Amino acid sequence: MKSLTNKVYMPLFVLALLLLASCGSMRNTEEDLRRDASDARTDIRQNHSNAAQLLENSAGYAIFPNVGKGAYIIGGASGNGVVYENNTIVGYADLKQVDIGLQAGGKSFVEVLIFETKTDLERFKEGGYELGANASAVILDKGVSRDIDFQDGVAVITMPKGGAMAGVSVGGQRFTFQPRQ
Repeated sequence: MKSLTNKVYMPLFVLALLLLASCGSMRNTEEDLRRDASDARTDIRQNHSNAAQLLENSAGYAIFPNVGKGAYIIGGASGNGVVYENNTIVGYADLKQVDIGLQAGGKSFVEVLIFETKTDLERFKEGGYELGANASAVILDKGVSRDIDFQDGVAVITMPKGGAMAGVSVGGQRFTFQPRQ
């Protein structure tokens, strides 16, 4: 009986998780999103000199201030972001991730994509941009200096906000871009 219960509830749990991940980003208004992205950018500038220098010297960057991720074997993440070029907002982006692997839990974090050249930024703005499973992110911790490297023209940094998640996952992220009106 336990096996039948798991077969019934596990797909429902996964479906609910993915549904929540895809809807979670809708709760931010554009004003809230801009404020949260600005706060994250200020935090980076004040507390992470290596990342701050990359922001200033880059062609552009996208800040996703409230990414949520949940998983039990199959995981999903979602978040909305603000895209900057020359430190000016040029549009908005949406992040979606589905992955599978040995993982369980939930967490929230800030994710920043930093584009090395104008060509890299334009490729992102064309839409349908993806980070593959081989992409790696540098996790920023307060008071710790980290080397941040570009891979294929983009550097990815994350800053934990809360939650607990255990495990290793394999998957990629997909982004869409919407120009500012």
